[in-house]
Amino acid sequence: MRVGLIIVGIILLVAGLWVVLGHGSYEQTDTLVKVGSAKLTATHDKLVPQWVGIAGIVVGAVLAIAGFVRKN
Repeated sequence: MRVGLIIVGIILLVAGLWVVLGHGSYEQTDTLVKVGSAKLTATHDKLVPQWVGIAGIVVGAVLAIAGFVRKN
């Protein structure tokens, strides 16, 4: 269980840093015009909100620290 907490914590920590540094993004497709069966769409790249990265860093750090200090 300790090793699992440490690994998950480190993964969340790294993912949170990745998002905070501006590398986390996703694509969103919007329909601009729809006439009958034809439609015009646009795809935009959007950044993952920075608060998600900060939350990942905090939760990852807590899990990693809990894994290191937990005694069995």
